[in-house]
Amino acid sequence: MPLPAFISFPTLVHSPLRINQPFLCAYSGFRPRISSSTSSSVSISLPDNRVVLGVGSATVDFLAAVASYPNPDDKIRTTSLKVQGGGNVGNALTSAARLGLTPRIISKVADDSQGRSIVEELEADGIDTSFLVVAEGGVSPFTYIIVDNKTHTRTCIHTPGSPPMVPDDLSRSSLLSALDGAKIVYFDVRLHETALLVAEEAAQQNIPILIDAERKREGLDELLAFASYVVCSTGFPQEWTEAPSIPSALVSMLLRLPKLKFVIVTLGEEGCIMLERSTNETPDQIEEFEVDNLLEVIKGRKDENINVPTSVSSPVVRLRAEGIGTVCGRLLLGTAEKIPASEIVDTTGAGDAFIGAVLYALCANMPPQKLLPFSSLVAAGCCRALGARSGLPYRTDPRLASFLH
Repeated sequence: MPLPAFISFPTLVHSPLRINQPFLCAYSGFRPRISSSTSSSVSISLPDNRVVLGVGSATVDFLAAVASYPNPDDKIRTTSLKVQGGGNVGNALTSAARLGLTPRIISKVADDSQGRSIVEELEADGIDTSFLVVAEGGVSPFTYIIVDNKTHTRTCIHTPGSPPMVPDDLSRSSLLSALDGAKIVYFDVRLHETALLVAEEAAQQNIPILIDAERKREGLDELLAFASYVVCSTGFPQEWTEAPSIPSALVSMLLRLPKLKFVIVTLGEEGCIMLERSTNETPDQIEEFEVDNLLEVIKGRKDENINVPTSVSSPVVRLRAEGIGTVCGRLLLGTAEKIPASEIVDTTGAGDAFIGAVLYALCANMPPQKLLPFSSLVAAGCCRALGARSGLPYRTDPRLASFLH
């Protein structure tokens, strides 16, 4: 594909973004470090406002790793077994807490042994459970997860908790207290009626909202209308917009959701794509590009020899999606860490780990070209252990040091 005439490519693989670069800029904040001990003595400043609120699922995960996924009627044995906390919000807030944020959670469990273990595990990681509702009687939510060691995939079988959370479970005073001082509110689109109540109040208080758009769910469209940021699974943008490609779907999302500042779609081992809206430029003074073509140009600038996460960004341009419309913004490609197959244990919760890192990055005002490799590096850590939380890195992890200074 011929390149647009004005594009030139500086070599900046190990340099942060510089505004005056003529076109694409690459970023890799990671520097290999060799250390035989943890970096607990390293002093790294934290964001001024570290309070984040998460609304959604907190569960117990029963993880069974097997040599390969069973056929019907098979009887097989596990290679390893683990019981640990799960749920999108529970996992993402654990990720954020280990990075140094001060999370609060709104969710619901029962007063059974599973509910108690959910609460104890969240509190052990420093998550404020004051706003978590504990029902008398009922059953706490749980998930059976089969981890296939051969294909590095997992199959989840979820049982929702009962009784379900309803808006009346959250008093007005608790709602206001939960939002007090929050930098951002995150929703996984479970508990949708209660989530909508929280989102409406957060919007009234001008608190930014991040939505985890894993797939179409009841109440999702109403919540997306409040979104400042959206992180999507691979298939969601096209499923929701019916656009012919992921880049054109991202353009459609920004056009349909006027409050949206950026949208990220995660692509597993292929990394992630971000479309960031720009409102500072005069549209007729910047160049226009077809968004699918621009993504192919950006992909061509990836350095395949680098194993750690990096990012490549376009400048602010007009991004056109045929038959959909045009937005002003930047298109960014983030790469994933190339994890040796021998080190991959379980991908459960990798997306939640990524979102936890995004929450931290937003609180720390990280630029997008740094946010993407940072979040990918945190997600990669999650994949090196069984379960959604075992491998989540702490902010003292030397691999994260160059991002957190």
